[in-house]
Amino acid sequence: MEVHSTKAMAARAVALCEALLWEEPTPGSIADVLRAHGEPGPLELSPGDVRAMRAAAGRLMELFAAPSAGEAARLLNGLLAGAACPPRLTDHGGTTSWHLHVDRDDDAPWAEWFLASSAMSMAVLLADHQRVPAGLCASATCGRPFLDTSGGSPRRYCSPRCATRERVAAHRAASRDL
Repeated sequence: MEVHSTKAMAARAVALCEALLWEEPTPGSIADVLRAHGEPGPLELSPGDVRAMRAAAGRLMELFAAPSAGEAARLLNGLLAGAACPPRLTDHGGTTSWHLHVDRDDDAPWAEWFLASSAMSMAVLLADHQRVPAGLCASATCGRPFLDTSGGSPRRYCSPRCATRERVAAHRAASRDL
């Protein structure tokens, strides 16, 4: 299944950041994440590709930590200026459906593609929702990235598990102080 919606591209970016920065990434594990997020066909990544993608993920983490939409927009503009090329439509030589790319060409290095496509999807989501489209878990023991495209209050935690753990810790601390 190939999915190229903006939200799906942003979810892929977050999943790749997590896999690249919180796990011991290998070419195989990163290919698995890419396949899970709709990338078709055989995916050939080298250890060098993974290292370069890891560096790109670090740059995206700065965006996820942005305290405001204005700061996120500034960071995104910098990422787009440095990583993106003019938009183009591609079907990868007839092997996929038509979709938009902002990397150099269909043979661009994985890290270039990852950073450019992630920045584009985050920029579209910021424009659509008028707030930072992703964040970092506020749990002191976590810090993992998460996508936040809900219409409600901005999320603070990557999962209900982290939110519950923090509430329980705060409750216990308050109980001890009584």
